[in-house]
Amino acid sequence: MDGIRIGVEIRALNNTVRRYFKFSSRQKEIQRATGNNKWIMHYLTENEGKDVFQKDIENHFTIARSTVSKVLNLMEQKGMIQRLPVAQDARLKKIVLTEESKKIQELLREDSERLEQTLTKGFTDEELETLCSYIKRMRANLS
Repeated sequence: MDGIRIGVEIRALNNTVRRYFKFSSRQKEIQRATGNNKWIMHYLTENEGKDVFQKDIENHFTIARSTVSKVLNLMEQKGMIQRLPVAQDARLKKIVLTEESKKIQELLREDSERLEQTLTKGFTDEELETLCSYIKRMRANLS
């Protein structure tokens, strides 16, 4: 393992993915949604029909409560999400996308699919499963 620096490689890949989205052909339409907004919007879309709360976002992305709170407040101010009360507990507010955000999310979904196809080009299903298992193990090691 001389000279191999996994953390550096992961950071470089992350930067490349960010640049990919930054220079997306649809950037003008989706520019209101910043990096974290996009990931949260995607998560909310994946879980549409389920009640999603702030704690779910904190756990899924392993982000601190204060950070998620700030991001959600800004998203609410931008009209990207709504926090709606739930019948079982007046203290809880489920988080849902607005119609405008759903349109942005569709554009993001198309860009994400294109990115996934580009990232995984030339990999076999077995290689992708192995890579995902390694990434999950690294995340667990850091938890």
